[in-house]
Amino acid sequence: MLTKKQIAQLSEEFETKTPQEILTWAIDEYWPQIAMSSSFQTQSMPLLHMATRIRRDLLIFFLDTGYHFWETLIFRERIASEWKLNVLDQYRDSRWDVFARQHTRTLPVEDPNLCCFLHKVQPMQRALKDLKAWISGIRRDQTATRAKARILELQDDGLLKVNPLLNWKKADIVDYIREHNLPPHPLLGKGYRSIGCAPCTIAVGLRDDERAGRWVGRGKTECGLHTDMFSHKKISEIKQDFQLDVSSMIEKKV
Repeated sequence: MLTKKQIAQLSEEFETKTPQEILTWAIDEYWPQIAMSSSFQTQSMPLLHMATRIRRDLLIFFLDTGYHFWETLIFRERIASEWKLNVLDQYRDSRWDVFARQHTRTLPVEDPNLCCFLHKVQPMQRALKDLKAWISGIRRDQTATRAKARILELQDDGLLKVNPLLNWKKADIVDYIREHNLPPHPLLGKGYRSIGCAPCTIAVGLRDDERAGRWVGRGKTECGLHTDMFSHKKISEIKQDFQLDVSSMIEKKV
């Protein structure tokens, strides 16, 4: 097992490596206890293409929040079938079903942090709990939070997060898609340049930042998978830090 010092050193060395070289190292080092997460939007296609050509049976987690555009779900099915991907959908803990159904329309608007924690953070935590490495497609040019990320990030629980595309720019994504003729998400042509859940995503202009259409007007730029929220296991631990408006029903569960 690699030490923190070795991981930090490798992370620095990988700053000059290609995503394919980083992926090959990670898969060889941690197989079979490694998986990748993907949202199956247009920006996700290069990493999916690279990783599954290194190891076709690589496990890929898709967070089915229940709020996705139909176009996203259909696109995910199409790509998984055509590329013969090993995709495993992840869902919220069933203990939250009653609460989530009672607040289906209001939760994403009134408390998007709580919504993301229930539908994205907790399911991903559960999916990764028995693994040693997690491949993510974040890039430094996407948000201020991601700009501070490292290629290799050791989590508090010992899980290694691997970010092969961290140094890539938007132009690199576009070039790779064109070079390999990768299919775009069907909503891209309608102005949806970064696609998340339907209640929290809008179309934007060509000159807008690619993530400008996410959580508009809600003081939020990240779902929580790539922030400090991911290190917390219970809602009670993050209530104050993330200003969650937790109901009495939830309070009884945490």
